Amino acid sequence: MTEALQEGRKAEAVRIGVLALQGDFAAHAQALREAGAAPVAVRRPAELAGLDGLVLPGGESTTLLELLERSEFLAPLAEFAASMPVFGTCAGCILLAEEVSHPAQKSLGALRATVERNAYGRQNESSIETAPTRLPGGPLEMVYIRAPRIARVGEGVEVLAEREGYPVLVRQGRLMAATFHPELTADRRVHRLFVELALRERGEREK
Repeated sequence: MTEALQEGRKAEAVRIGVLALQGDFAAHAQALREAGAAPVAVRRPAELAGLDGLVLPGGESTTLLELLERSEFLAPLAEFAASMPVFGTCAGCILLAEEVSHPAQKSLGALRATVERNAYGRQNESSIETAPTRLPGGPLEMVYIRAPRIARVGEGVEVLAEREGYPVLVRQGRLMAATFHPELTADRRVHRLFVELALRERGEREK
């Protein structure tokens, strides 16, 4: 068996949950599958058990927060984000942040960043941009839908891509966040990066 095939089989066994309360969680599941992971829909706190990582998809952040509080899911999610790989996109990025503004709201407080809600306008001002990134492979297509803005990043947060001078893709240790929707393009580099991160973290835990 070649080394590439062995690595592919290892990555395939990585179980990545997708929070499936709202948003396009099915598109994230497909992107993860194409990136070599095994996606798992997560709707209850108990379903976090056994996961190697978790994706928090887009949607409406206020509604998502209400659903999490109603189902007593916010505290288990915060506990998971404090020790496991988590990737938040759009509303998921807002949920991960240390501070939320415009207006302020509760969050998991995991990502050392301030995120402004709806910073790029309403639904009809959504756009598709192509911009440079620190990921291998050249410029990255980015779909923005009522996108938030990462207004500030703290210590240890690596900026992987920017728009108009503001971070749009960041990594902080085992956490990743994007203000755009990588699941809505055919480019799987962002999801592959998260799968690789989760695989590496699982290897560290198994040592």
